[in-house]
Amino acid sequence: MPTMADVARRAGVSVATVSHVLNDTRPVLPHTRQAVLDAVDALGYTPNTLARSLVTSRTRSIGLAVSAISNPYFTEILQGVEAAALAEGYSLLIADPHDDPEHELKVVQLLHERRVDGMIVAPSARPDQLVAYLRRQAVPTVFLDRVITRDDDDDSDSRSGSGSGSGSGEGDGEVAERPAGPGRDGQLTSHAGGFDQVCAENSEPMAGLVTHLAGLGHRRIGLIAGLPGLSTTSERITGYRRGLAAAGLPYDADLVVSGSSESAAAERATADLLSRPAAPTALVTANNAMTIGTLRALRERGLSVPGDIALCSFDDFAWADLFSPRLTAVAQPSREMGARAVQVLLDRLAAPDRPTRTVRLPCAFVHRTSCGCPEEVRGGAEGNGTHPAGENDARPAGVNTEASAQSEKGTTT
Repeated sequence: MPTMADVARRAGVSVATVSHVLNDTRPVLPHTRQAVLDAVDALGYTPNTLARSLVTSRTRSIGLAVSAISNPYFTEILQGVEAAALAEGYSLLIADPHDDPEHELKVVQLLHERRVDGMIVAPSARPDQLVAYLRRQAVPTVFLDRVITRDDDDDSDSRSGSGSGSGSGEGDGEVAERPAGPGRDGQLTSHAGGFDQVCAENSEPMAGLVTHLAGLGHRRIGLIAGLPGLSTTSERITGYRRGLAAAGLPYDADLVVSGSSESAAAERATADLLSRPAAPTALVTANNAMTIGTLRALRERGLSVPGDIALCSFDDFAWADLFSPRLTAVAQPSREMGARAVQVLLDRLAAPDRPTRTVRLPCAFVHRTSCGCPEEVRGGAEGNGTHPAGENDARPAGVNTEASAQSEKGTTT
């Protein structure tokens, strides 16, 4: 196996110069740098990552802690993170916190002990210990998907969704970036410990689903909500209520049940909701796993969609177009979220003192037929009728069926 000394001899330079070129620790003349790189290629030299980390104090590795990695949504986020990290020469260490605060802290500590340069974390509903540890250890971290919406000196007040911050989706589909400080409706977009955050818009796209169903004549619209304590849950409930208000419908707490962000709980919650005296005529599920549970509950009761009950989902599936009927959904830009989280983390590593920021990415309304719209209204059987999701965008009839900058899976291009 060739060594750094072999590279130095072939390039006609010192070992120190080879080290400076490979580790980018000191400016080197262009022709000298090229000679070193040519020697590396010719000899097939592979740098010693451990030795490099001792020189640069960097391992060029990123720790990723997200729960439910088998969930297609988080799988796509992971793919976005991995592709962006590899493109920048970073490796990825992955751990699953299982949405358990104790396990979350343990896996983050293990990643930190591996000397990762920074972390990307989807926090649990009770991230108190996590936030305290990351703050104490000064670990460069980006919170992903689920955000910390309070910034108190008392760590015990930190929550992954103690508020309902909705974001704004400014810029007609552009990424919305905000420095720490008050957000819309007085909600904080700063975060415990001064961490950067990347997430999708939640409130307005959910409101769009509700106003779409209301426009189809539904007056009792049920919500299968996510795990209490998550920012995604609170923001989508806020969007649900805004959608009702925009449609002139009252909020009825009996129409909101918790599916705990997973399939089995959603199946039980849907069964409970359908057994109530005044059952809903339409349902909105707050993530893809809960959509599966809801569909099982409907099938168990012999209810057809949309004949007996309309259904919309916050989260698209790669296979949602194969459902019968095809699933009307809000598609999140999951891969872009992962890639953007890497970019934000690398920006932080390059400039540790830069202001913290929250990046919210727009979603897309994917108009199919489970909501009750016929194919001709949503643009025919050939297309998905995809367009940016928002409070004023999800229209029941005459919906914009021109292709937006969203793919079948909702990835913003």
